[in-house]
Amino acid sequence: MIQGVSGLLLTLAGIKNGSPESTEHVDIWGPPNLDLLVNAMKNFVPHATMVKAHIIPRSDNVMVHGNGAALASSLHAEELQAEGKFKAVSISAILLTPTDLLDGSHFSSNDTSIVYICNLHDIRGEFDPRKAKACGLKKGRKLGQLQNGISVKSDLLDIEVHPDDVIGPPIPGPIVLIVDCPTEPHAQELLSAQALNAYYSDSQSNSPETTKVVNCIIHLSPATVVSSPVYERWMRKFDSAQHIMARTTREHETTPILESSARIATRLHYLCPQLFPAPSLLSVQNDGVAAPNFKGSISKVCGISAENLLKFTLRPPRRLGLDRSSVQNQMTSSVFIKELLSEIPEIADAAKNMSTFWHKPKEDEAELFTRQDSEVMTGDPSLAGHAAPRCMKNVQRDDLEIVFLGTGSSIPSKYRNVSSIYFNLFSKGGLLLDCGEGTLAQLKRRYGINGADSAVRNLKCIWISHIHADHHAGLARILALRRDLLKGVPHEPMLVIGPEQVGEFLKDYKKLEDLDMLFLDCRSTTVAKWDDMEADSMNDESRDHTVLTSLSEDSSLLRCSKRMKPSTPVDDIKLLKRFKKVLSEAGLVRFISFPVVHCPEAFGIILESAERMNCGTVVPGWKVVYSGDTRPCSEVIEASLGATILIHEATFEDGLLEEAITRNHSTIKEAIEVGRSAGAYRIILTHFSQRYPKVPALDEVSIQRTCIAFDLMSVNLADLPVLPKLLPYLKLLFRTRELI
Repeated sequence: MIQGVSGLLLTLAGIKNGSPESTEHVDIWGPPNLDLLVNAMKNFVPHATMVKAHIIPRSDNVMVHGNGAALASSLHAEELQAEGKFKAVSISAILLTPTDLLDGSHFSSNDTSIVYICNLHDIRGEFDPRKAKACGLKKGRKLGQLQNGISVKSDLLDIEVHPDDVIGPPIPGPIVLIVDCPTEPHAQELLSAQALNAYYSDSQSNSPETTKVVNCIIHLSPATVVSSPVYERWMRKFDSAQHIMARTTREHETTPILESSARIATRLHYLCPQLFPAPSLLSVQNDGVAAPNFKGSISKVCGISAENLLKFTLRPPRRLGLDRSSVQNQMTSSVFIKELLSEIPEIADAAKNMSTFWHKPKEDEAELFTRQDSEVMTGDPSLAGHAAPRCMKNVQRDDLEIVFLGTGSSIPSKYRNVSSIYFNLFSKGGLLLDCGEGTLAQLKRRYGINGADSAVRNLKCIWISHIHADHHAGLARILALRRDLLKGVPHEPMLVIGPEQVGEFLKDYKKLEDLDMLFLDCRSTTVAKWDDMEADSMNDESRDHTVLTSLSEDSSLLRCSKRMKPSTPVDDIKLLKRFKKVLSEAGLVRFISFPVVHCPEAFGIILESAERMNCGTVVPGWKVVYSGDTRPCSEVIEASLGATILIHEATFEDGLLEEAITRNHSTIKEAIEVGRSAGAYRIILTHFSQRYPKVPALDEVSIQRTCIAFDLMSVNLADLPVLPKLLPYLKLLFRTRELI
């Protein structure tokens, strides 16, 4: 429920940066642990002073509001005030605080949930000109005074005219409830909440003058709670409310979240399905998620499943109700493809040409290794690049696949999500390099719900490059899901490797919920530390002694060790052993963080796999380098020497070099030059400014070894030889259409 707060605050902080004179702050209301969240976010949200947290307290006192509704002592309703900012709506909150949970454990402050009551103010009744005429009023200033609530003297009659004489009764403001009941004990508290009595339909006959009609109820409760008898009893108390079930199960379907993003994904898949698998578009599963079937007026009471961009209009009154105008149509891939073929007829031949790269007759391997890089789309052998590295020899498709979950910078857009790269090691599990906001949603779009769960369950490690939120704001959500998926199953905590500030954030966040993880500072995985570990060839007992000595002598590692695991105390030796075990399980022999030029404590990473045997011959493992955010620097070049793949940020186009220098980022040309200088076999560019959803300009020499990453692009190690051939076809795909 809280994962989007940091993204919103970062966006607002950016707006404030653009207006230095602004003194506005953001007011946030929430349960008693809200301050823990705000304190955790201060590790990476700039201008933290712009956030003003308002704790909705628990109270044992009976409170009476202006409408005379008394509240039970076990609940608390607090009307939210924001220095007059909420002029059109009043918001009240009811805290649900069950004494015991279903598993027998006692209630804690982190188990508090909230029901929000949003009541728009009444609208003044309509002015009736016929009544005004009957009261002897002429057109003029007096009519305006009456509409402003001021009584006036009649122009033609010897009477005083009051506003009620010419203005109809006020139109009651619509009421919306937002309900979060995570467990059945919470639902029981909800059912007994006396503060809600005035909103129930059966109170209309008893006290019609004080009854408030609820127009819409948005249910954030899970399906297991919604279907419980207690929750059903509570829902039956509202005859005319529209129930919207926001916590729905989902399945594969053809309804996209945003039509524009679905369009671009479908076009890329049509052009090259090998690199752009069909996205697993999410939509509502119609059975099992709607509200229970009630007796009586089904059309008025039965709930509907929420959909992306579904609206419930509150004003004007004549439009009160559901609004599906922004919900995406059931546009299938065939509709998008038909549109594409009409716009770019030659794309059909381009797609056929692309498919031939994966369906060529078997050739002599030696000939293939000398030809594959000289074969460009033009067929000009003079544009040959260097030969494929030895690790490509007889490579299998279940060795490594790199999935780009986010290829944009700063903030998510409808075309590019923020940074996250998933390394699919197949039977050996997976890794996440950076984990920006929306990473989990992208995994679901790539693999579907069950596939995403499997990917998260089998993660071996998460590595974060630096503290900027577009690289880690999705981390807590991934860790929480893994914790829930593995509940009751023997497992080890997730290893998170990142800079010091990320560790501080996790340490503060764990006060909200345990994330079942270990934290290791990037500085403990630098080449110097690796050299220390590799030089140590003693037995386990001696190795423990050596590591302990190193910890005593190296003050930076010692400082890191004091904050390594926010969840529970763990000694440093155990943590380093856990790190080495993770690498062994993932089939890696090197996992090296190295400093880069961006912000303090920013890192890139080197990953190297173990060598393998092929027909009696030792074949070296692959080497992948990820730059993180950085200016071109010698550290990245040195790290990338002989790399199989260099994934390098390319935030700005070449014409914005000054801005790239100012912000410590790289231009496209600079990123490619880093890869060329290091002799990297393939260069994949990512982390584009959100102003570049299409393909940037590249010269013919650059395209020999370079590829542009798009969201959900999946690069299998076996496909590296043909990767650069994609660029000319991408240029064709995006040559004319303005993305909308």
